[in-house]
Amino acid sequence: MEALQRIGVLYAIEAEGKHLTIEDRQQLRAEKSLPALNAPHDWLIQTRPKTANGGGSAKILDYTLKRWPSLIRYAQSGHLPIDNKPVENAIRPIALGKRIGYLPAQSVASAQPLSKPCSVPLNSMDWPICMAQRYAH
Repeated sequence: MEALQRIGVLYAIEAEGKHLTIEDRQQLRAEKSLPALNAPHDWLIQTRPKTANGGGSAKILDYTLKRWPSLIRYAQSGHLPIDNKPVENAIRPIALGKRIGYLPAQSVASAQPLSKPCSVPLNSMDWPICMAQRYAH
């Protein structure tokens, strides 16, 4: 819970700078985000020795500490997003497009091909329209 609360502070700062220019957002992040990131980093360093080796929590802490420079890179600029949601949203149609042609099923082995072909290319951003057309009755 403590980690989530600390991350929430960072997202609140991002909401504050949402409509700022890149230069102003960079200044906001330098003033608020970078200092706010010091507290979670210190917390991670202090928490790790108290965590049993080999457990899930230890793995998460080690992963985060190892990648800390990459995790805070957004706060050193004004143009990078705080998370990778924009990238995930951009590639989701490609990843899900690979499944076009199969009904949702409990297992891959029981998946049934659809009878209606889709006229939208698999890598198209319009795949949701195609899927809606397929399932429309």
